Amino acid sequence: MSLSASGIGIGLPVLPRLTTTVPKEYVHRASLAEVFLTGCTAQDDGQRFSLTGQWPRAHTFFNSADGSSHDPLQAAETFRQAGMFVTHAEHGVPLGHHFVLWSLSCHTDLERLRIASRPTDFQLDVACPDSAPGGRTSARRMGIGFTLRRDGVPVAHGEGRYSIVTPPVYARLRAGQGKKKAVPVGPAVAAEPMRPAAVGRTSPADVVLTATDAPDRWLLTPDLDHPILFDHGGDHLPGMVLMEGARQAACAMLAPRALIPASTSTSFNRYVELDSPCWVDVTGMTARGDGTATVDVVGVQDGEVVFTSTVSGPVVQA
Repeated sequence: MSLSASGIGIGLPVLPRLTTTVPKEYVHRASLAEVFLTGCTAQDDGQRFSLTGQWPRAHTFFNSADGSSHDPLQAAETFRQAGMFVTHAEHGVPLGHHFVLWSLSCHTDLERLRIASRPTDFQLDVACPDSAPGGRTSARRMGIGFTLRRDGVPVAHGEGRYSIVTPPVYARLRAGQGKKKAVPVGPAVAAEPMRPAAVGRTSPADVVLTATDAPDRWLLTPDLDHPILFDHGGDHLPGMVLMEGARQAACAMLAPRALIPASTSTSFNRYVELDSPCWVDVTGMTARGDGTATVDVVGVQDGEVVFTSTVSGPVVQA
C-alpha cells in the first residue's frame, strides 16, 4: 500500500523512468556531452547486451557538411563506447585498465542517418561471442559485434577486436614515451594544414592533415587540444583520430569532391606516438560507375605501417 505525505493510503502517480547517460568513466570520456549511451540490459547468456543511446541533432564534430545527417563515424565512436561500457559494467573489468583496439569496422545505411526534428534515440545490440574477460586482466584479443537500430530499423553494424592491459603492464609498455613533437622528415610539408573543404570538413579546427609535395601522402597533424578527438589525456594518438585521418585522406584524394564514409574498416598495428611524424598514404582507389568509391589508406610511422583503413561510400560535391 502506498501512502500520501499525510500517511493516508492514497495511491501516488507512477513517475516516468528518467533518462541519463551511463557513467562517462565507463566509456573513457571526460565530457558528459560526448557520452552517447543511456542504458544497458544483459541477456541471460551473459554474452549479449541491449543498449540504448541518443545522438544530438547537432554535434560540433560528428556532422555532415550540410547539417542534414549524422556522421557515419559517429556510429563507429558509439561502437567504441559500447565495447568499453560492456567490458567495464557487465564483465567487471576495473576502471583504470587500458584498452588496446586492434580493429574496428562500421557499415551504415546513410538514409537512416538523416537528422529528424528530435534527437536520434537508438537501440544497440552487442554480442560478445568470446568468453567474458576476467575481472583483473585479459591478455588475448576478444571480438565484439554491434547492430544499431533506429525505430527498430537497422542503421549500422560492425565488429571490433580489442584486448585489455592492466595499469602496471601498460606502464611498462609505455615507459619512456614522450609527448614532444618531432620535426617531420620525409616529403616537403606545407606550412599550414589543408583547407577544410579539401578533406571533407567545414571547420579548420577539425582538419587533421597537412599536405606534402607527394600527391598521395599527407602528414597527420591533429590539434592535440581538440575537444572531441582529444577529449581526455593520453600518451598516443587515439584510434578515432586515425580513422578520421583515413577519411580525410580519402576526401583529399578525390578533391574537389568528397567521400562520405558509409563503410569503414580499420586495423591498428601498434600505438601511434605523439613525438614522431605519422604519414598517411593512399595506396589504392577504385571509383565506380554508380557514384561510389573505395579508398585504401595506410599510416606509416618510423618506417612501419601502424594502421590500415578502407573507406567506401558515395562521392559528393564538397
